[in-house]
Amino acid sequence: MIDRNMNVSDLKALSAKMRLLGLDMAFPSTNGAHFGGSFSCIEILAVLYGKHLRVDPANPLDPDRDIFIPSKNHCVLAHLPVLALSGFFPESELVEFQKDGGRLTGYPMRPEIGLEYSGGSLAMAISVGIGMAVAARECSSPRRIYVLMGDGELNEGAIWEAFMCASHFKLGNLTAIIDRNHLSYDGNTEDVMGIESLTDKMAAFNWHVVTCDGHDVADVDRAFSDVAPGQPTVVIADTVKGKGVSFMENRPEWHHSRLSRSQYEQARAEILQGGGQ
Repeated sequence: MIDRNMNVSDLKALSAKMRLLGLDMAFPSTNGAHFGGSFSCIEILAVLYGKHLRVDPANPLDPDRDIFIPSKNHCVLAHLPVLALSGFFPESELVEFQKDGGRLTGYPMRPEIGLEYSGGSLAMAISVGIGMAVAARECSSPRRIYVLMGDGELNEGAIWEAFMCASHFKLGNLTAIIDRNHLSYDGNTEDVMGIESLTDKMAAFNWHVVTCDGHDVADVDRAFSDVAPGQPTVVIADTVKGKGVSFMENRPEWHHSRLSRSQYEQARAEILQGGGQ
């Protein structure tokens, strides 16, 4: 079970466990699953839930709870395992993934099991987060809002309007996390629509900018701890799409795909070999 006092060794082990659970969820699915972007944000979610996010599975609707909004809501192979390991629902329920009649199909909004946002068009979640951050401030709530974004969705103009809005309203209770894996379904992000220098752009939009190695749990922990009063924070996490499985890493075809039995066994062996190191 996850608690908010996890050390580096605990967080590494948690990350490996999340990858294994993601594999087990996806392997039986006839529809395939989003491996690449899920595995690139594993450590981000491990540190967020293991160290920083103030949520209580025993009181999931606490009005002052922190809120996590996954804009890249297709990356359920990372999000659902960390929710199960946090105690929001039994780990055994993960086998219900993409099964009719289960709670873990599609992009449900079920705050009672930690699913605060139902997904939808990419680029919309940051605006939802901004609205929640404004509301929290108006209600004098201590809650913090975290929004996980993919770098590919930064091609959307609505994103940049939202970035202007957040800095204009000085939302110091908002943290955006950009999973900078450099690869969208259509290819390298800089070939599709260049977004660099992302650090300079966010600074120009008057955000507090923090960069980190998105697979180094200690560095991710440091990044989440670095916030500025009266200014929204963006954590730009440098990651590898498909991290942890050699044949998935930096391969756009593993954005969404299906595993063969041999691929499943190879991926599991690689994760077990690398987990906790």
